[in-house]
Amino acid sequence: MDSVPPAAIETASPKDGDRLRACVAMLSHAGCVRATNEDYVLYSVPEVGTPDSALGAIAIVADGMGGHAAGEVASQMAALTVHYEFYRQPRPAQAALTEGFAAANTAIHQQAQSDPQCAGMGTTCTAVVLRDGEIWLGHVGDSRAYLVRKKKIYKISEDHSLVAELVRQGSLTETEAKNFPNRNVILRALGIAPTVEPMIWHEGLPARPGDVVVLCSDGLSDVVDEDTIRDLVGSHPPFEACEALINSALAAKAPDNVSVGVFAIERAGKKKIGRSTAQIESNPKSEAS
Repeated sequence: MDSVPPAAIETASPKDGDRLRACVAMLSHAGCVRATNEDYVLYSVPEVGTPDSALGAIAIVADGMGGHAAGEVASQMAALTVHYEFYRQPRPAQAALTEGFAAANTAIHQQAQSDPQCAGMGTTCTAVVLRDGEIWLGHVGDSRAYLVRKKKIYKISEDHSLVAELVRQGSLTETEAKNFPNRNVILRALGIAPTVEPMIWHEGLPARPGDVVVLCSDGLSDVVDEDTIRDLVGSHPPFEACEALINSALAAKAPDNVSVGVFAIERAGKKKIGRSTAQIESNPKSEAS
């Protein structure tokens, strides 16, 4: 599935005065083969009325690489740095994500250069934000973000991998890509070079009640297909959806670490959905997309 830009996603006009909240849950598992988990997940949904609530909610998945403990170090550094920069001071969501990804890349690269045990480490990073009724995306690597809207699933991130680039160039078909021997080769990630060009949305996507954004590492997307992801998040509240997605990956003998976040958006006046979730209220912009 090719990534879909915000402008191509089916939309509907919001109702004036709608207030939205995000209900978020995230889980991570080492999988069926790996002894350690080098993924890192993190989310924040500030309480309504606190200073950070005006900045919105954020969820982050990072999938580290580098061997030994280095991958774990890189993924944690990425998530914590992006999170810190996002809430450090008020500024547009695009700027906050851009500065967060740049700061994380610099920190990880410098650590890899200065510490022999961290040499060569890097990480993917995918961050989703809900602010003022709009969804924003920051992304680098081959972790993924999907939007489920009106029973359709859209891949809203772009894989920065060798196999994905070959598919985009027409050198491989989607079917051939599934069995490509070097499918785990990453072309862009945080920390592997002094600078990086992440995918940061230049405009937000107006959120709608019922939207669900799914973030995941490739440990999930490699073994669980998009239709299954859509069906599971469409039939479970966030925490239970995370559990169901992790269990689906484990049933497929998950050879890699598996991480997932479910970011469900609903009207603020509705009864809170599920358990182990958090919420934030926001006032969406009134113009139609």
